[in-house]
Amino acid sequence: SSLRMPVLAHCEDRSLTRGGLIHEGEVSGQLRVPGVPAAAEDVGTARELSLALSLNASVHVCHVSIAFAAAKARDVLGMLPDRTVVECSGNIIKNVKGVIVPATKNLRGMEAAAIIGIVGGDPSKGLEVLSGVSERHLAVAKEWLSRGVCETKWLDSPAKLHIIARLFAGEHSAMVEIIHSHTNIVHVEKDGKVLTDIPHSEEEDSQQTDYDCLNISDICDFARTVKIDDVKEILDRQIQNNTSISQEGLKNSYGACVGKTLIDAYGSDIEVRARAAAAAGSDARMSGCELPVVINSGSGNQGMTVSLPVIEYAGELRVGQEKLYRALCISNLTAIHIKSRMGRLSAFCGAVSAAAGAGAAIAYLKGGDEAVISQTIVNTLGNVSGIVCDGAKPSCAAKIASSLDAAILGCAMAMKQRGFRPEEGLIKPTIEETIASITRMAKDGMQTTDEEILRIMVGA
Repeated sequence: SSLRMPVLAHCEDRSLTRGGLIHEGEVSGQLRVPGVPAAAEDVGTARELSLALSLNASVHVCHVSIAFAAAKARDVLGMLPDRTVVECSGNIIKNVKGVIVPATKNLRGMEAAAIIGIVGGDPSKGLEVLSGVSERHLAVAKEWLSRGVCETKWLDSPAKLHIIARLFAGEHSAMVEIIHSHTNIVHVEKDGKVLTDIPHSEEEDSQQTDYDCLNISDICDFARTVKIDDVKEILDRQIQNNTSISQEGLKNSYGACVGKTLIDAYGSDIEVRARAAAAAGSDARMSGCELPVVINSGSGNQGMTVSLPVIEYAGELRVGQEKLYRALCISNLTAIHIKSRMGRLSAFCGAVSAAAGAGAAIAYLKGGDEAVISQTIVNTLGNVSGIVCDGAKPSCAAKIASSLDAAILGCAMAMKQRGFRPEEGLIKPTIEETIASITRMAKDGMQTTDEEILRIMVGA
């Protein structure tokens, strides 16, 4: 971090590679060549991210799964294709379609990722597939993009990471399928002949943290009583890193400049600054800024939404650092409590659950008790739970601003004992019943919406 440079890492845990030379699977077995398990890459990636976070450094994991699949398919084909079809699971589509592809400066989306992999990717480098991309490759990629040689489709798969790349050149074709981890090739074909076929399941082994024990009452109690030293380190990183990218977004022009527009249009009152801080961070993050962010619920945007408004209010109210830490415990855990109950396939926008957490923390900073905190959450969820997620992209900043506006309003109402009441729509008699109601709608009711959004996004 002292060099102020990103670390370009080949993410691999050598204690797990066991002298492996190629990916562990059917082919390594047939060839009797030591294989490298997929876990070696995943553990290595987690290690690099953890080190970057603890050292306040940035790390660039040099892989794009779509680019790797396309580059490998090109090698199998043995020539450059004249047509490409890439099928991706919904999670890949939402998180790739609207953001900049590494090593391309400003190219966005699945088509760009596949094409740069084909023209400039080196699949032998695994996770560093794009590390050799040159200006010449970028020029060719831009020309190919202009000709529309790559078609993208939604792959209806329960796997979060599932990609099939098909390349065609005249009468010849090649297909590569990757699932579950970034370079885990399970199927390869050339001209219709199967070269590799590794048995696999599309279902993932779930070893996620169990958050069922969370509830608002216990979250408030934890925030009031936790030893600050137990949470200080990670919260200091959240404060420092997320504030830095927010300031970058307010200083320079990124995306649609939602954060800057809020200040320009509405002034610098605390209600505006709280929204602008989070929106500006999203402006920067969604449009190529590589500054690190401390996440929440697996999302950088949600991490900024739960923290930056709370930091702004703590400064405005001059409550002191300890109370800020305790408020951040409320915002982070409340957002996790709500979001973790929604499941993976939902069109519910995570900015809403994150904003509800921020609103709860703001209520705490203003002296609100558990009842006020709970009513703030109810007021927020009762207002903007209809905002849908249509992928990571610059407009996320505006959804963050809108969600926080609802949270700040919800807090103001709750502080005056005003709010939405039981049986009004999805609102139930208790806070936990209301959260269950909203998350049921998000998990069960919005699966079909999520599928339709994905179809629209890929033009199906």
